[in-house]
Amino acid sequence: MAHKPQKYELGLIGYPIHASLSPKIHKAALEETGLAGHYRLYPVPPGEPHALADMLERVRAGEIHGLNVTIPHKQAVIPLLDELSETAAAIGAVNTISLKNGQLRGDNTDAQGFWHDLQNLLREDKMGHKPSQPPPGPPQALILGAGGAARAVAYALLQNQWTVTVAARRFEQAQSLANHYACHNTRQAPRISSSKYQASQLADLLPALSLLVNATPVGMKAHAPGSPWPEGLPLPPMAAVYDLIYNPPRTHLMRDAELAGLRVRGGMGMLVEQALIAFEIWTGRKLPSSFMV
Repeated sequence: MAHKPQKYELGLIGYPIHASLSPKIHKAALEETGLAGHYRLYPVPPGEPHALADMLERVRAGEIHGLNVTIPHKQAVIPLLDELSETAAAIGAVNTISLKNGQLRGDNTDAQGFWHDLQNLLREDKMGHKPSQPPPGPPQALILGAGGAARAVAYALLQNQWTVTVAARRFEQAQSLANHYACHNTRQAPRISSSKYQASQLADLLPALSLLVNATPVGMKAHAPGSPWPEGLPLPPMAAVYDLIYNPPRTHLMRDAELAGLRVRGGMGMLVEQALIAFEIWTGRKLPSSFMV
């Protein structure tokens, strides 16, 4: 049986991370389970591979018992790890690091966290929100962005038999993501394609969409202002809109979607869900997301 530390030292590596809500979530989780410990922020700027490697060595030495990983290190940490979970290997990105039997292990809890919280959105059918019935045929999603978060979202949807289109301002990045899953085993042959991030290219997709996901930083507080949706293009009329951004709680895209009568959800639920899955990996203690309410 793995040794359980008397006091958990946990944290987050990334840059910038000063506005992260992860310390609040994990502090609450430690208190709820009666475990002693801290969750700290460890800013590691890009272009400092030695600093990144040093942080992982602190996990290997037992000084730190678990780390979350965020932008820009979700892929950069992979060569520094000993093993990956099946999900992390399939996605090609890591957001959770632990030490198992002396081996540094990388996991990805973003996909499962997103899928869990997405169910809350898809169950919503409030008065004035549409659709009461989804578009016919297999559910279809459009993901804006092609970074680590988009990879996790695409994986979750493909594993649950959705058809996915990825659009990114750098078309080659969207192509790379689509090709990655086209070459990787999923429960069945993946239904994923790429599209240019242009109104003329996206317009034909809109009537069949059940879901629009923003996996770009556009709309994030202290980042790129505005909406990631192409100007002049109407929102998909029958889709739910999920914005992975959680700060601010309501983004420009979310406000526009609400005005269009669409079901809308921000990224706070996914943030909590993925955090609690990571917490269980580190401590063995499972908590429902409802304890944060």
